[in-house]
Amino acid sequence: MLPRIESIKQIRLKIGITQKKLAVMAGISTSMINQIESGRSQPSYETAKKIFNSLAKLEGESSSHTAGDFCSKDIVKLKPTNTLQDAIKKMRDLSISQIPIFDNSNVVGVVSENGIVKHLAELGESGLKKSKLKDVMDPIPPIVDSNTPANVLVPLIRYSMCILVSKKSKIIGIITASDTLKMME
Repeated sequence: MLPRIESIKQIRLKIGITQKKLAVMAGISTSMINQIESGRSQPSYETAKKIFNSLAKLEGESSSHTAGDFCSKDIVKLKPTNTLQDAIKKMRDLSISQIPIFDNSNVVGVVSENGIVKHLAELGESGLKKSKLKDVMDPIPPIVDSNTPANVLVPLIRYSMCILVSKKSKIIGIITASDTLKMME
């Protein structure tokens, strides 16, 4: 999953590069960058990936820390067949606000305090507690490579409850908003 397309211009300006330099790095036209940034065009997934990879590379040149440095390696997990009551109990016991949902080794979604509150209004308390996670989980959170520069994570965490970190296609950690505070130390 990629960051929001609207963040391209913001990241580019923060790094201090021109549309032309970004276009050359991503292997696309300057006109395409201009159209994407102005909202006149939606890039394909592959084009967006090229742009974000180029931005991450440029940002990485100014940052030596990576997602792998900041992620929590002990991931609390639940299965789609667990109940919401299981999730609530685990969240309370461990003082956490979101739990990724795994089907074997594949992440299939996430359950969060915000999501629970949203579903509470729809299902009522008794219906909610008995619900299976597969019926109430939120979509898969963003997944970044462990080598992703740390400064790319802050904009991502603003729009997501958590970020999963992978290495060689295997989930190895999780980053939450509180983990991003470690970057400031």
